Amino acid sequence: MSRREPLFSGLVFNEEGEPVQTTEVGGEPFYAIPDGDFLRHIEAVEVDRQIVAHIKERLLEMKDLVVEGVMQMIGSDDPFTRAAVERSLENFDRVLETSAAVVDLEDFRLWLWMTGFRVVVNVHGEVVRVEMPGLEPSP
Repeated sequence: MSRREPLFSGLVFNEEGEPVQTTEVGGEPFYAIPDGDFLRHIEAVEVDRQIVAHIKERLLEMKDLVVEGVMQMIGSDDPFTRAAVERSLENFDRVLETSAAVVDLEDFRLWLWMTGFRVVVNVHGEVVRVEMPGLEPSP
């Protein structure tokens, strides 16, 4: 994967609710997770992959609803557009490869922040929880 900035910068917190910082080590992006008086550095791409996997899983759980919503939003009901939307959902994890080239990351992060999106990781960089208001799994 090519050099890029952390996708979810400013949206990641440790289990105590402290914001996770971003930094570079050897020219590569890392999340610096507070652990008491210490910062544990975890490669950003590893954390970002986990977050994207969580988002993809939630979207696929509601695939029919998401596809229908997108179809209504773009005002189309043809089967080719539907197939393209479904394919995009199934390949959602590719956002890691193309995000900086396709999306303004600052706008993307601002939008996520405004929706209440928040990620909680442990000190090892493992995603503990992804909070996505409106896309919470059904009990």
